[in-house]
Amino acid sequence: MQELHDAPLAPLTTFRLGGPATRLVTATTDDEVIATVREADESGTPLLIIGGGSNLVIGDKGFDGTALRIATTGFRLDGVNLELAAGEVWTDAVAHTVEAGLAGIECLAGIPGSAGATPIQNVGAYGQEVSSVITEVVAYDRRANETVTIPAAECEFSYRHSRFKQDPDRFVVLRVRFALEDAGGMSAPIKYPETARSLGVEAGDRVPAALARETVLKLRAGKGMVLDPADHDTWSAGSFFTNPILTGEEYAAFLARVQVRLGADVAPPAFPAGDGRTKTSAAWLIDKAGFTKGYGVGPARISTKHTLALTNRGEATTEDLLALAREVVGGVREAFGVTLVNEPVTVGVSL
Repeated sequence: MQELHDAPLAPLTTFRLGGPATRLVTATTDDEVIATVREADESGTPLLIIGGGSNLVIGDKGFDGTALRIATTGFRLDGVNLELAAGEVWTDAVAHTVEAGLAGIECLAGIPGSAGATPIQNVGAYGQEVSSVITEVVAYDRRANETVTIPAAECEFSYRHSRFKQDPDRFVVLRVRFALEDAGGMSAPIKYPETARSLGVEAGDRVPAALARETVLKLRAGKGMVLDPADHDTWSAGSFFTNPILTGEEYAAFLARVQVRLGADVAPPAFPAGDGRTKTSAAWLIDKAGFTKGYGVGPARISTKHTLALTNRGEATTEDLLALAREVVGGVREAFGVTLVNEPVTVGVSL
């Protein structure tokens, strides 16, 4: 276990932003993770958990407390059952399952971050979500001061949400267990229209899992969503805003705004979200509100490849990023009456 003081946190995030931590502990075993958490809790020291750093916006003043970087390792595959340590690199884990001929997470290729973060956000992309394959989450319960195993049914998964995100100060994810599918090297049925078009198949078709993974990686790279140190479009948290889910009344008001602003013949993206609600596209809203690719003149700008990503062009501060985010949120609200919600976790700052 490594311990540093007045330690820079920016290098541990994909934004490369944020001030230092009073203390930084890097834990490589579950026991080290638990010991560090217990120590912080017993002493009343603020605690910040860091995995892959791909979903963090840390304030310029840093973090006055203990930052715990989870660097545990462990990839165990038994038939179709997979167990990942929280610190495992997610993209590598996806690649290994595809190499093993298993389906279920191949379309989640290229998503930065660690395995332990996937149940917290209910990570999803291109028609797949981890909630569809997670069976259990092993976590340290800070309230009960014990390690617990939580079945998927009790994780309260929903769109980019879970009980872990709802109650962020209670659980520290240690391990995640999945049940994948042996489809003879084929993928799960392709659900996402863009993926199907790129593959030249119909929704519901299967393709070789390796081909599905490669296709998703190409799609993500074209949007600046695969990490590349030389490409500032990837100095981001990926999608900065979640897609809004609107009630029937909210959606009707939104459509009226669209017609006034863009014309009666313009139809925004719309997807059923259950209980009479409709999900629309945050990227579409941002673009139609006037925030196009590359928008901005300062060191924090919208990606040149995708309107949903806010980026650090190399010299940005966290406050630069937040100023851009607030401008986008305000512009979309004024144009369409919809308030965007940030997906990354903010530390010491807020929109």
